[in-house]
Amino acid sequence: MQTIMQKESILITGGAGYLGSVITGYLLEKGYYVTCLDNLSYDKRSLLHYASNPNFEFIYGDARNKEILERILSRFDVIIPLAAIVGMPACDIRPLDAISINYEAIKLLNELRRTDQKIIYPTTNSGYGAKTGEMFCTEETPLEPISLYGKTKSDAESLLLNSGKDTITLRLATIFGISPRMRTDLLVNDFVLKALRDGYLILYEAHFKRNYIHIKDVARAFEHCIENFESMKNQTYNLGLEDANISKFELAQKIKGYVPKFEIITMEIGEDPDKRNYIVSNQKIMKTGFKPAYSLDDGIKELIKGYSILLKNDPNKNV
Repeated sequence: MQTIMQKESILITGGAGYLGSVITGYLLEKGYYVTCLDNLSYDKRSLLHYASNPNFEFIYGDARNKEILERILSRFDVIIPLAAIVGMPACDIRPLDAISINYEAIKLLNELRRTDQKIIYPTTNSGYGAKTGEMFCTEETPLEPISLYGKTKSDAESLLLNSGKDTITLRLATIFGISPRMRTDLLVNDFVLKALRDGYLILYEAHFKRNYIHIKDVARAFEHCIENFESMKNQTYNLGLEDANISKFELAQKIKGYVPKFEIITMEIGEDPDKRNYIVSNQKIMKTGFKPAYSLDDGIKELIKGYSILLKNDPNKNV
């Protein structure tokens, strides 16, 4: 008789956030035991629909709280540290929190975990900085973060990979898609919202390029790392769509294909404060057997449906 392997127990810090609330649901569907640690600073409802699942647990608290971590950490096989101040603007507004949550909390977590506890850490390909937008960035490309956000995430990644404890880090492309804790500031999500709500978009430095990945594919990638940890450990992997290294103007044009009345205005004078301009190779993770399941077009269509709900009866609502 074949023995059924018991699924691992996973701790997600920041589990109520944009990414965490999707990863939580996906891993629960796959049979994992998932505990979310979150201080609910953004949303108290994003995890409610998991409350009936016996494999789900919620712990209220801050990822920087040493007492809480010492009390609970030993119970888990896998740790996914998502708690963070995310993005350049938020980090610039709250620089001390950015350093303490994005870096110092990761340092504490790493010090407290056992050597046999796995960490799968999401960092960002923002660390590649202001490249030419022509050369593919690989995992060997030197990191040159141009924001506090990029620096804190890159520093935390370096700390984990050089700590002597097993780690996988994922350098995430710009994420898009619907989440129970919705974010509209991410580029694809933002452009689709502007197309539907405002009908126009003003673009500065429209030629700047980025890479993109659907939020559900990020969740799938975390499962892939859990399932293949031994063969993937102690390395970093870019995670994005190979066919979505495109400029901001090309992204806006793609959205216009679904929202024909969308007006795109490019400005020759003026600057985007976010100077990132890079394209990324995702071949390394593809060679491990991971393949994205959702395209940029899938995400745009999904966002149009989602915003048709969120904007209902109030076209000027800030969602």
